[in-house]
Amino acid sequence: MEVRNIVVVGAGPVGTVAALACARFGHNVTLLEAQARVDDAPRASTTQPPTLEILAELGLIDEYIAKGLVARTFQFWDRATLKLVAEFDFDRLRDVTAYPYVVQTEQHKLALMGIERLRAMSNATVRMSTRVTSITQTDKQVTVETQNESVVADFVIGCDGGRSTVRKSLGIEFEGFTWPERFLVITTPFDFAAALGCCYRNYMADPDEWTNLFKVAGDDLKGRWRAVYNTRQDESDEEALSDAAVRARLGRIYVPEAKRDYFHLNLYSVHQRVAREFRRGRVFLCGDAAHVNNPIGGLGGGDLDEYERLRRPLNIEYVQEQTIANKKRLEEREPTARHQRFDELKRMADDRAKHKAFLMRASLLETWKGKR
Repeated sequence: MEVRNIVVVGAGPVGTVAALACARFGHNVTLLEAQARVDDAPRASTTQPPTLEILAELGLIDEYIAKGLVARTFQFWDRATLKLVAEFDFDRLRDVTAYPYVVQTEQHKLALMGIERLRAMSNATVRMSTRVTSITQTDKQVTVETQNESVVADFVIGCDGGRSTVRKSLGIEFEGFTWPERFLVITTPFDFAAALGCCYRNYMADPDEWTNLFKVAGDDLKGRWRAVYNTRQDESDEEALSDAAVRARLGRIYVPEAKRDYFHLNLYSVHQRVAREFRRGRVFLCGDAAHVNNPIGGLGGGDLDEYERLRRPLNIEYVQEQTIANKKRLEEREPTARHQRFDELKRMADDRAKHKAFLMRASLLETWKGKR
């Protein structure tokens, strides 16, 4: 195998895993990160079976599971009546994957695991506080400009997020739209499973204000919950983040007044966008640099020439369409259509074949197994 010099831009979970995979194949890898430390703000945390298989191949799976929570099921609820609509069980996929569940682990933990392993490898270099300013390439090499120097590589993998400098340097359009409302994430110690009888992953539909509830381990492994809400289109940042509004939202999801404490708030705009190209020449886009979507049921092969042909249609057909459909299930206002969506979920959950097919598509195992 010919050894290549590869630069990975962005030390989030996607970038560190990409860098580790390349280094384990024997390539010389340099991982560049603009920030001085890995961002540990609460962000995406659910890892689907295909990604767990990748982590197993990289030797990360045991540590990853130990620092998170295993969730075999997920549920859809009618929030207004607190009625369980449907439950889906990943154990139905036991014959398809060695990991018939998701793992809920904060993404900064995965990034830190990857960085630790990269720093122990002689063919890998991790450079924090190194901001990439531009990318240029010829048919033989790529030049990565940072604030201090130029780095030359055979290939570059851009994993530098939705505002990707790599993507912008190449002039690749980021096609799609931004939802008019924003998402508010409240991290709270309140135990929703004990109080409501729900599982660790819950999608609660409501025509005015849906809520998604996810339990994560926390850095102390004592457990905490993330409650995700849509905001009103006319709601200002100050109002959404105010203590009164946050506590009122917790109250609407059945948290008693005396227990409406919270650790952290995160308010962000939500996009559905896909890069027009996932590869240009010697540069590849991965993760949020290539595609962003709302996190409602979202997800975070082939050789180099196959990468764009496989990955971009997959993202458009499965990830984008799926996350939009899930959002519509939660916010449907018309009563008849709302009940039809609930009935559709019930039928899928009750039918063995449809149950499995829904999970195969929702987890991306359908395409993952088909493309390997």
